[in-house]
Amino acid sequence: MEGPSRYYLTSIKDLPEDCLNFIFQRLDCNSDRESFGLTCHRWLRIQNINRRFLQFQCSFTQLDVSSLSQTSPTISSFHLNRLLTRFQLLESLSLSGCTELPDSGLTPLQDYGSRLQTIFLDCCFGITDQGLSLIATGCPLTVISLYRCNITDVGLQNLAKSCSALKDVNLSYCALISDHGIRALSQKCCQLRAVSISFCKGVSGVGFSGCSPTLAYLEAESCKLGPEGITEIVSGGGLEYLNVSNLRWCITGDGLAAIGAGLGTKLRVLNLRMGRLVSSESVAAIAKGCPLLQEWNLALCHEVKIPGWKAVGENCHNLEIIHLNRCRNLCDQGLQALRDGCRQLRIMYINGYYQVSVAAMEMFKWSRSDVQIKEEEITIVPNWPFR
Repeated sequence: MEGPSRYYLTSIKDLPEDCLNFIFQRLDCNSDRESFGLTCHRWLRIQNINRRFLQFQCSFTQLDVSSLSQTSPTISSFHLNRLLTRFQLLESLSLSGCTELPDSGLTPLQDYGSRLQTIFLDCCFGITDQGLSLIATGCPLTVISLYRCNITDVGLQNLAKSCSALKDVNLSYCALISDHGIRALSQKCCQLRAVSISFCKGVSGVGFSGCSPTLAYLEAESCKLGPEGITEIVSGGGLEYLNVSNLRWCITGDGLAAIGAGLGTKLRVLNLRMGRLVSSESVAAIAKGCPLLQEWNLALCHEVKIPGWKAVGENCHNLEIIHLNRCRNLCDQGLQALRDGCRQLRIMYINGYYQVSVAAMEMFKWSRSDVQIKEEEITIVPNWPFR
């Protein structure tokens, strides 16, 4: 005769960790994920090893320099060490806005940054070349944002040497870098995809010589780019988005014509806003050499005249959006050239058109009812990691 059946009480606590991992990864709601770790220490450990992104309370994801006036807690090596010990599989870390973080605060990344691929250090004013070297030697980075950091070419050279897999680099407002640092990135990081050097006064563009064809996005607003620099910027042949706005005091003559000299054939978005010295010849060369252009910002390009507008109409067959705000030399003939030629045009931003008659504008509206005419002036915003 068989003995009495034995019943064993089991609970969810008896599940193996791989099952708990499976459950956690299928929680869609953030509040549920946060509550998961409150159950017990074991479940907290499951939550910790599944965290991939960490952002400090004082940091910001949407860059707002005005927020820097607010008091932020001091982030030290001790804080980072505790958190990185807890979250050992982080892939992305944002320290943006930690204005008083010193180089030494990044030391724990050498021990716990082996999986870290993305780091944001925007407005970390205490980070110098030394801190950048700590990051570079400890983390296999592919994305880094150094907006307004006090780094030099030496730091960039060390970064490029240790992180050759870099794809996206934000160097906006890094006033201490020059073409030497950019050259190190261009030559050693063969997978570069997006770079921002906006407001870097020491960069002329020549450092991009021989850049990788993978470079598709470049922000270079308010840089002192020369004709040779423009040539090197497009030398990789892979650019799809280019912002070289606000070059009124740098480029003269036909320096920008290099964009249309054969290496800009993949360009889809071009921002020349406030290019007050951009000539009709340059515009014509770009219109002929960049057949895939879909959006072109020519706002405040006062020197573009009838030959330039005619070239846009005759050659930009894929142009969908054009910005013409406050172009002083846009006249009736120029508007007619755009009306008759740009058959794919969907949106035209225009205001302050001093030489365009009311009759010409009404004729455009009547002939091209498929085009939305908008008077507001907007900035082109690319779809990339630093926006």
